Amino acid sequence: MSASVRALVLAALLVASAVRAAPPREWVLGPTGRGAAQWTEREGRLIYRGGATVGWALVKDTSVSNGFVQVRFRSVGGREDRAGGVIWRWRDPRNYYVARAHALAGNVQAFRVVDGRRDDLVPQGGATGFDSRGATSRAWHTLRVDFAGAEFLVSLDGRRLFTVRDDALEGPGAVGLWSKADSVTEFERFEYSAD
Repeated sequence: MSASVRALVLAALLVASAVRAAPPREWVLGPTGRGAAQWTEREGRLIYRGGATVGWALVKDTSVSNGFVQVRFRSVGGREDRAGGVIWRWRDPRNYYVARAHALAGNVQAFRVVDGRRDDLVPQGGATGFDSRGATSRAWHTLRVDFAGAEFLVSLDGRRLFTVRDDALEGPGAVGLWSKADSVTEFERFEYSAD
């Protein structure tokens, strides 16, 4: 084996070992607020079809303090909302972080939910326009959050959008998916990793 082939094999092994993403095995599904979240699984996809103020899907028995969470998703319907997002540091339906892309509003935002109250997380530098630059209905997108301590980096389709800081929910929590209201959102390729 030539030196260049060995170098390529070694580089591939290093990249593969650097990302230890775990595919979910079992979901815990539920609603927050009014209504009943309508979740279905089909052909390796988890699909939210509205029904609740907020619908969430958590990977059963996860506890992640620092790491990343990402999902490929597309918003295919909804008159009021067309949103899909990821959850991290979930304690219960009243305490967690979420980043979501909203096709109708044309933005990506991060929130904290503490004691049932949802507050925007303002990006560092005070930016207020969280333009998703192409997160449109019916198109597939990848939303990712890298989180370490109180700092969270939000990316869409491989492009870093913004960083936020918040220390309201420190320590480990579950990870998962998020949608809301009458959104019809398909999710696939959910990944997460703990540092």
